[in-house]
Amino acid sequence: MDIVTKMQSERGLKSILVVDDESVIRDLCAKALKGYRVLQAGDGEEALRLFERGGIDVILTDVMMPKLNGIELLRRLKEMEPTLVVIVMTGYAEKDIILNALKADADDFITKPLNLLQLKTAVDRALDKKVLKEEIANLKSMDRLKSNFLSLISHKFRTPLTAISLFLQNLACGVYDPEDPESRRNLELIFGQSRYLESLVSELLAFSRFMDAEAGLQLEPCLLQDLIPKLVTSSREAVAKPGIVTSFDLAPLPPISLDREKITFAIGQIIDNAYKFSRERGKITITLRESGDEYLLAVEDTGVGIPRDEIPKIFEKFYQVDPEGTGQIRGFGLGLFYAREFVKLHDGTISIESEAGAGTRVTIALPSAAT
Repeated sequence: MDIVTKMQSERGLKSILVVDDESVIRDLCAKALKGYRVLQAGDGEEALRLFERGGIDVILTDVMMPKLNGIELLRRLKEMEPTLVVIVMTGYAEKDIILNALKADADDFITKPLNLLQLKTAVDRALDKKVLKEEIANLKSMDRLKSNFLSLISHKFRTPLTAISLFLQNLACGVYDPEDPESRRNLELIFGQSRYLESLVSELLAFSRFMDAEAGLQLEPCLLQDLIPKLVTSSREAVAKPGIVTSFDLAPLPPISLDREKITFAIGQIIDNAYKFSRERGKITITLRESGDEYLLAVEDTGVGIPRDEIPKIFEKFYQVDPEGTGQIRGFGLGLFYAREFVKLHDGTISIESEAGAGTRVTIALPSAAT
């Protein structure tokens, strides 16, 4: 069996990492665990390097090893991935070792000399436990997201509703003079707040539709060079910044199969953000070209930019870049999250280059297989 065939046959198999400084023990475990993809490490440090590559489901580790013992390995692994399942192998019955392993959150124990049937049973049980732990972690994460979302909605709606309420109270008390410029300005502000509320409701409905929708794509031929200018024209953020010069460099590329709604949303979010985080005057350059087997769409602005330590966070749910520190950034912090998800559904990627005060460049790469 060549390497490629072996890799294909191992896809989908659960991965077990066996960590022991005795090669004979590792080999015995590998033979007993047929039906799994078994990796081996001779010490804790090697085990950490293998684990950091990803894809490990269960770790089976000895306690007494050079460089990094099993208990310390266990602690580090649990810090990196709390839902990881770790089985500790030991030939020592000392209470201190067992207690230390339990304190480090060991999931199971196997005593040496190994009983191979017991080993297989322990691994099967560990995999079942891993599924349960991941389900519990997902439920907790959903609860946190729900709480954060409700808090965010409350915060976003409170400011415009308070402004509208105060204005209506003044109006009810007769504190309004249509001839007074200040009163007219207040009326314009309240009209703007009501439009903002309308946009928030529209966003909520859109996100609700995305959350309820199936992950599948409704593909149809699309010409990106025709789609992009329409998104700029329809962007509220672009309309609000008439002092920004927009430059297009769109190659006349063949159509590709895309889910029009999802990709329109994704590109629209990138374009909106370019204007949203630009100053009143500046330049936005939008380019589209083919590179190898990809279509590359780049949106570059001369705006406020993003601090480097915030760039990894911007695709997280509810995270919003707030360059002025006002806490009044509009929206729910979900746009870029869904933009990345929709691009990933098309087997594409989004990358960001930015520096605080020096603008931002966002690149969407999509496979260029023509319809």
